[in-house]
Amino acid sequence: MDIKQRVIEIIAEQAVLEPSDVTLDSTLESLGIDSLGLVESIFAIEEAFDISVPFNANAPEESDFDISSVASIIDGIERLVADQKG
Repeated sequence: MDIKQRVIEIIAEQAVLEPSDVTLDSTLESLGIDSLGLVESIFAIEEAFDISVPFNANAPEESDFDISSVASIIDGIERLVADQKG
């Protein structure tokens, strides 16, 4: 399974939606994911890809990780996975 599909599945699971309901333009807020859901999504993504996401839930504006949309999250995860493979 590719990264995009897996990230969408994780986000859909947190939002209690079908993956088909999650679009690349969706924001976590529009999907009904609150800050706790965001943290759980990040943990699930880290576990799924064996990476560490540079995101601080206590200071999201200071994080070097763009969570403004599903597409930006996927882009960030793809970069982290690529960096890890080095």
